[in-house]
Amino acid sequence: MEQQNGTENKETEKIPAAPVGRKTAVVIGGSSGIGRETALKLCAKGWRVFNISRTAFKGERVRTITADAAQEGELGRAVRSIGEELGSFDLLVYSAGFSMAAPLEYAKSGDYRYLFEVNYFGAIEALRASAPYLKKRGGRAILVGSMGGDMPIPYDGFYSSSKAALAMLARESDLELRPHGVRVSALLPGGTSTDFTYSRRVYNEEESLSYAPSVKKASAALANMEQGGMAPSLVADAIVKLSERKNPPPLTAAGGKNNFMRYVYKMLPERVTDWMVRKKFNQK
Repeated sequence: MEQQNGTENKETEKIPAAPVGRKTAVVIGGSSGIGRETALKLCAKGWRVFNISRTAFKGERVRTITADAAQEGELGRAVRSIGEELGSFDLLVYSAGFSMAAPLEYAKSGDYRYLFEVNYFGAIEALRASAPYLKKRGGRAILVGSMGGDMPIPYDGFYSSSKAALAMLARESDLELRPHGVRVSALLPGGTSTDFTYSRRVYNEEESLSYAPSVKKASAALANMEQGGMAPSLVADAIVKLSERKNPPPLTAAGGKNNFMRYVYKMLPERVTDWMVRKKFNQK
């Protein structure tokens, strides 16, 4: 979900009556990247899809309600406007995200607080607002996390921290909502080739000061990894498949390679995996 000026919730067009038996999904952050691909995949399978984001979905098959994940209350109002009109829905996908490459010592509080509002607190608000409507259908909620939540990313630690928190949120929410027929999962993509790479807030030399060379190396390595990574359509496929599983895991990676890497990271000592990370991101 790109950083833009705040807007009030505004439905772009009246919600039509739902065809009998047709499933409905609410995708937050569906105007671009993984969220957009997920919306398209769901549409292709006959779902009716709503996008909640700051930017409208380009296309006629998905209806947009504009809201800012960083503004408290906006996502909740947007989700409830759909739920109150339809009475219930089947799937919530939280795909909003923000990333920044900055040294801890000089990171601006406004930047990392914004990051957590979008990546984590927005997900809490969306889950809370969705729960009553998902419970009526025995629905699913999928939070798009990151492999970065399992391992540190140099100078992108705020992003990694928010995704680690998101993974635990999914696990705990699944425990709470499972008795009510709702399952919550976090899907963890690795590097994915989207425009998210180019919207990252990378601190320049004046902002990074003595850390500038290391920030530059780490952010360049991360960008290369993302742009050489999975296609967003493959991550979207994983989201759709996860939504269809009768007994979905609360936490899983996107793709066999990423699931294997998660296993490796868990088995090896942290000092070894941290050394692997330093090498991967060209750090001393």
